[in-house]
Amino acid sequence: MSPDPGQGFPKQVRLRKRAEYLAVQRGGARVTTPHFLVYGRPNGGRPTRLGVTVSRKVGRAHARNRIKRWAREAFRRHRLALPPGLDLVLIARQGRAAERYEDVVGELLSAAERLQSGGPPPRRGGRRRRR
Repeated sequence: MSPDPGQGFPKQVRLRKRAEYLAVQRGGARVTTPHFLVYGRPNGGRPTRLGVTVSRKVGRAHARNRIKRWAREAFRRHRLALPPGLDLVLIARQGRAAERYEDVVGELLSAAERLQSGGPPPRRGGRRRRR
């Protein structure tokens, strides 16, 4: 029995090359969530694709692997609920490893929604530059 086509994680929905990751990070919008930086960029109408990066600064191998596994599973299960035509890169934030799968799902869905609707909300406050 073949798996449901909406439930797989085939090569067509993954970012696989360094150049693809860099294109999204350099040419896309960024949204910050409690556990991730999420970059998104329109991909010209192709299916939504995902790339996940977790550096050693986040934790030991078992923690990094768990975060990547949860991110891929959240994308796989909720791919049809994500806005179409986006390339997404999730970068786990240092020292803020997600403790629950549900956190990853919620952050992925809300970040993709914010990116699709025109990017993150404008920043408030902060320091002004002097001229």
